[in-house]
Parts: sequence; C-alpha cells; structure tokens
Amino acid sequence: MKLERLLSIIFKLLHNEMLSASSLANEFEVSTRTIYRDIEAICAAGIPVVSYQGTNGGFGIIKGYKIDKSLMGPPDIRNVVTVLNSLVTIFKDREMEHTIDRLSLLDRSDNKNALSVDLESYQTEPNSLKDLRKATNEKLVIHFEYVSNKNVVTSREIEPIQLQYKYRNWYLYAFCRERHDYREFRVSRMMRLTVTQETFQQHHDIKHNHFNSGNHVEGFEEVIIWVHPNSLAAVLDQFQNSTKLMNDDGSMRVSLSVYEPLHAGWLRSILLSFGAGVKIMKPVELQSVLTNEARKIIKLYEDV
Repeated sequence: MKLERLLSIIFKLLHNEMLSASSLANEFEVSTRTIYRDIEAICAAGIPVVSYQGTNGGFGIIKGYKIDKSLMGPPDIRNVVTVLNSLVTIFKDREMEHTIDRLSLLDRSDNKNALSVDLESYQTEPNSLKDLRKATNEKLVIHFEYVSNKNVVTSREIEPIQLQYKYRNWYLYAFCRERHDYREFRVSRMMRLTVTQETFQQHHDIKHNHFNSGNHVEGFEEVIIWVHPNSLAAVLDQFQNSTKLMNDDGSMRVSLSVYEPLHAGWLRSILLSFGAGVKIMKPVELQSVLTNEARKIIKLYEDV
C-alpha cells in the first residue's frame, strides 16, 4: 500500500501549491514521520519536492514541473471524473477520491462538463452496496434472504462476482451455492445481508450474456396502450424504449414489445400505477388481467 500512498501524495502535491505534513498524515492515516519518509522517497525518485518552513509551511512541487497529459484529452477526463464522482457519493471510496484528484490534475481548464450522472437508487440501501462491493473485491462469501419474482423467500449463500447498475437498479451477478449455478440478484430484494469472513478461491468468469435481456423473439408480443393527455409524462418516464404516436386530441398511442405480457407482473404494476390515465388496446386479454387486479384492490378496501 506504500506505493499507492506515494502516488497519491505525488498527485496531490501536483494539484495543490502546498500541503502540510499533518494534513497528509491525517488523510492517509499515518504518522507525520511516515509522511516525511514518503517525501524523501519521492525526492529520491527524481520528483522536485520543495519544503516550505514556518508555522504555515509544508511541501509543494517546484513550479514548472510538468506531467504527461497525452493519454487523455480534457473532455475524456471530465467524462470519467463525472462518473467517478457519482460512484464516490454511493460507496464513499477513498481510492476513487484519489483517482479523481489525479485525473483532475490533468485538466486545468475552466470548462465545465455538460454531463451529470446520478447512479443512486432510492430502492437500494447505500450500506448494502458498500458491503457488496467489499465482498466482491475481497472475495468474501455472502449470506442473505432473497425475494424472487414470484414472492418466494429463500436463503442464499453466494460467491459475489460483479455489481452492475442497469435498468435504473443495482444487480449482483454471483455464483449461488444452493443452485450450483450463476444467478443475477436484484439488490433491493436482498434482506438480512451478512458478509462473512469466509473467502472463496474459485475463479469465476463474467459471462456478459447474463446481463442482457433476452434477445429471442419467441414469447414477445406487441402491447399497445392509449394514453390520456394528462398521463403523457408518467408513461414516457416508464416506457422510453417504445414507439410513440401523438393523436390530434393530445393523447398518445404507445407500442412496445413485452415478453409474455399476460404474465409480466412488472408490466401489470406499472399499468395500474397510471390509474385511469391509460387503456390497453392490445392484447385484449391484458384488459381482463388488469380488471381482475383492480377488483382485488377494491375488495381489499370494501370495509374502509
């Protein structure tokens, strides 16, 4: 870890006119004596560090010292920093913060990035993501209870492989010891999550097809929805990847391809959330699915 600390100190000194030994010691959680030794090592490597004496003294790098900026241009750097900043807000990762400091050094322009990325999800507890990332990086076995699409609760013991953000949610790709196979778990459905101290040695390859939605045509049907003018925004927020046709009266016709729509619980939930703002035009059988669900809701509140 000393090498990583030395590199971080170098980039921090390049990015700041002067830093005190005490501030560096606090940040890297080492003694000031360790920082002095690090500075000596940096000087021995040929990097011109200057020592400023006095109460407000510290260390800096001689003016005019240049760093190679040919690897990435300013737009590339700003885009990478934008994504990393979003990840830092989620994981509170000091290594990412140091990476941002190092990359920011390569772009001293006043241009601001027109891109903003927010990867936080209100459906996922931030501490769960931190624990899962720790377990993934350190190859630690995880225990948790999982709620499936069919609302079945099972206990799982897994070997985590990769965290991924997609479809506006966080997922974990892992090897499930109960199923003896690879599975994808939605983080928001994990309960009683426990990161054990047991490490696993098995090497797992990441098979990217596990992350892709099905590309097969069989089982997909066209769903056509009529949307009231007052519900346009709500529908567009949910069905961006769809064919849209505006009508003269301000309503909209939305068409999308859905896998087994009569059995798609996620689709039923979204359509019901629109209330009377939408009407199913096709398939007609989906109308019965929604009306039956609506009757169940009404019955639930009959005594209210």
